[in-house]
Amino acid sequence: MPATRDALLSSLEDAKSNFGHGGATEIKRLLHRLSRCDFRDPKPLLRFHETLLFLRAFPHSPSLISKTESLLNDFHSRIEKLRQLGADMSVFDDFDTSGIAGTTMRDTLNFEAARWLTRRVPRNVEIAWDNYWDDPQSERALGATGPRFVPLLQEDADVEANIPWRRWLDAARGREHDLAWLLRQFEQWPVTPRERAELYDSLRIPIRWHLQNLKLSRTRNWSHPRHFYHHAEPLITRSQVSLAPELAQPAPRLTKLSLREGEEVMRTIREVMLVRYRELYGTTLGDPRSVVRADLGGDSAGRGVVIHLWNLPPARRLPLRAYVAGFTLKNGVPINYIEAIGLCEWIEVGFNTFYTYRQGETAWIYAQALRCLRSFTGATTISVYPYQIGQNNDEALDSGAFWFYRKLGFRSGSPALEQLARKEEKKITTNPHYRTPKKTLKRLAEAHVFYENPSESDRDADEQPRSGGRMQPTAQAVGRRSSMNPAPEGRKNQVGLWDTFSTRNLALRVNRRMAREFNGDSTRIRKASMKAVTRALRLNSARWTPVERRSLENWSLVLALIPDLARWSREEKRDLIKIIQSQSAANEMHYLRLTQRHSRLREELLRLGSKL
Repeated sequence: MPATRDALLSSLEDAKSNFGHGGATEIKRLLHRLSRCDFRDPKPLLRFHETLLFLRAFPHSPSLISKTESLLNDFHSRIEKLRQLGADMSVFDDFDTSGIAGTTMRDTLNFEAARWLTRRVPRNVEIAWDNYWDDPQSERALGATGPRFVPLLQEDADVEANIPWRRWLDAARGREHDLAWLLRQFEQWPVTPRERAELYDSLRIPIRWHLQNLKLSRTRNWSHPRHFYHHAEPLITRSQVSLAPELAQPAPRLTKLSLREGEEVMRTIREVMLVRYRELYGTTLGDPRSVVRADLGGDSAGRGVVIHLWNLPPARRLPLRAYVAGFTLKNGVPINYIEAIGLCEWIEVGFNTFYTYRQGETAWIYAQALRCLRSFTGATTISVYPYQIGQNNDEALDSGAFWFYRKLGFRSGSPALEQLARKEEKKITTNPHYRTPKKTLKRLAEAHVFYENPSESDRDADEQPRSGGRMQPTAQAVGRRSSMNPAPEGRKNQVGLWDTFSTRNLALRVNRRMAREFNGDSTRIRKASMKAVTRALRLNSARWTPVERRSLENWSLVLALIPDLARWSREEKRDLIKIIQSQSAANEMHYLRLTQRHSRLREELLRLGSKL
């Protein structure tokens, strides 16, 4: 009896992880049969799509690459057929399923993302007005902001009800596309980029874009690397990965990209995030001049992995912490995104592997991302935010994210939760069938988890990424794996200096001082802090740039909390001034490295920013 379509799909999903003899031949046979199937139900078609993408990223043989690409390039026609049949297309509009070629997406994008998308695919983007008027707040926002670009709109907006907004806007824009016209009005306003974005975002304009068969769709957003890696052996599992030996390898070489290459990377990550309904500060506003690439290689050591990292432009920097964003390509397929934010040797790392690729060597790729981040930032204390391990995150709880990090060697920043984790480990050792209850996982997710390697001797190194050149050779990937529990190596120190530190704690101290000494007036505390700090440092900032002065203003709010700042040595003051100026310089990582070297500043930050 011929196999049904669903049976063929199940066989293909099983075969994608079968790397034994004849595995590639079996997958080609299944792909051939499925390519001839008639899909009239969205859910099986979605399963087919995700398996094709996985096979494109983790191919068994060279011939499978062209086959999967051919099926993906024509996938939009299958989606269009479903639409013509009247199928429920909402299946393709979730976080983990959106972005497929042939579908339509809708979201409220911020100003920068909306402007970029409109320039990228102007004919495929429109304002979803039908979704705008359902919210009374939208009319209120348009009435407050609209008179800036629609003459005499106040004649209606301030006094009338049931205002014909579309007639006003259509009359003002003429024949120009409504979204392009609206964005142009905001671009022309004589305000700062941040103020412009705030005004636009207050309108909460819903945008609809049609993916058709665009290259930016999740279906086709892959590229051809210089070297493909074909998997002839089983994928590396989490139990085979230990952070200690991975991080002990020679640092990967980070190649500084040209501006043109950096702009191409920023275009790619914006597309990657857009079609997944995701947005990070650094993926929308990243600095193309700062992009570096780590090409781990197409052999068994690198496994076809390329990681890109970058910083923020000076005008968009955070007040205190340095920022890094990035993403990973596996055989030219974007499979995750990365975010790291920190001060001195401490960084908080966020790492999200897209749903489709979570069965694909996630732990090993995470270890390589940490290798690159440590080389790029010089940080040695790695922290993971509670959300990543399950705080207000059911998906992380269901996947057991806490144990993913724990088994790699992370420890809890809470002594009480560390003891709870150890008790759970004993239960698992005693009974291999034991599973930690969800209630317990929620408790374990109440604190950051940490990984430190205090033996690092390169903390003060300030190496710059090299232009061009090949990666430094590394040990063979499979040969160095260990199935031993790596936890003891990563958890030698039970209490870390950064366990309870947070820049939020610093900010709350500043705000309490503002309420206590300045009657809650932010202007007064800023002026007073600037005056006190410049006097203590004997600093004249008259010739500083506006961006440098903003850095000084932000840092002054914290430095004014240090009672003996004026008694610091001349060298300590000089190095502190360098840090403040470098915070808005071209190389954000140089700023981070300088904070690592200033022991007096580091000591005060830890004192002020840690919970008592």
